[in-house]
Amino acid sequence: MFVDEARIFVRAGSGGNGVVSFRREKFVPHGGPDGGDGGDGGDVVFAVDSNENTLLKFKFSQHFRAENGRHGEGGRKHGHNGEPVIVTVPLGTIARDEATGGVIADLSEPDDRVVVARGGRGGRGNARFATATNQAPRRADMGFPGEERTVLLELKLLADVGLVGFPNAGKSTLLSRVSSAHPKIADYPFTTLEPVLGIVSYGLDRSFVMADIPGIIEGAHEGRGLGLRFLRHIERTKVLLFMIECIHGDPVAEYRTLLQELKLYSPRLLEKPRLVALTKTDLLPPGEAIRLPDFGERVEAVSVSAVSGDGVPGLVYRLGAAMERTTRETTDEHR
Repeated sequence: MFVDEARIFVRAGSGGNGVVSFRREKFVPHGGPDGGDGGDGGDVVFAVDSNENTLLKFKFSQHFRAENGRHGEGGRKHGHNGEPVIVTVPLGTIARDEATGGVIADLSEPDDRVVVARGGRGGRGNARFATATNQAPRRADMGFPGEERTVLLELKLLADVGLVGFPNAGKSTLLSRVSSAHPKIADYPFTTLEPVLGIVSYGLDRSFVMADIPGIIEGAHEGRGLGLRFLRHIERTKVLLFMIECIHGDPVAEYRTLLQELKLYSPRLLEKPRLVALTKTDLLPPGEAIRLPDFGERVEAVSVSAVSGDGVPGLVYRLGAAMERTTRETTDEHR
């Protein structure tokens, strides 16, 4: 089961208390203060685990608490720090504070590791308060409480190419054709009920990740169908591939409807490079040539049949080239 949203509670450990203690030995009846400090509480840490690809486990485990720091002891013995709790999440997870809505962490790199709740500081023992005028202090600090918060987790898949189209446009068939992914395929709308990733190889030792999301319908930006829940998964993609059935009466109108839904969801999606593939050319009458309409500037159109394989190698090459070009441009901007 694919789960891309979760709500959890995290609590860092509280600091241990400092202690009031005095040195008492056989020949030192009036020894000075020797109370040790309390240990610091453990942190709650989010860390990326590349082997995870869903937030399903958080449906069954929703509370995470780090260990408290130990109390100080006499003889200037400081308490041990509490052990942190490491919460592993899939790559692409965004953590938000439920109370403020602010982003705590965006874990989009394989080695990302972020403290989301800090442990409380341990209290000071009375040995810390000894002065020339107060040589026998009877004061020690309590440990400070650890941070606690409710965290909303949201998973946005990391893919290079995102497939966009109405239900039953052939997205899953294409993904199964060009990768080892095995999405459910059937001749009815909404076969795909959750995002599917596939690794597509092209050229020599080159590949990219393709994401198939449930089909978009008009009003998807408002939550109609499955659109709003899954549109987030193409926000991080480098290239968008719009897939439209070639037997559709007006492919350009369908393309513009898809563009409008993406724009209403997030205008930044329209800044991404995009290609259009007219699909299911195998359904055309024998001998009928496919005519590629004008989809506008900066949009390259191709025709393919994922069933027969016609046009698929060329499409894969174009997607790979577009992805590499976008990667180079992004790298140049950051230099």
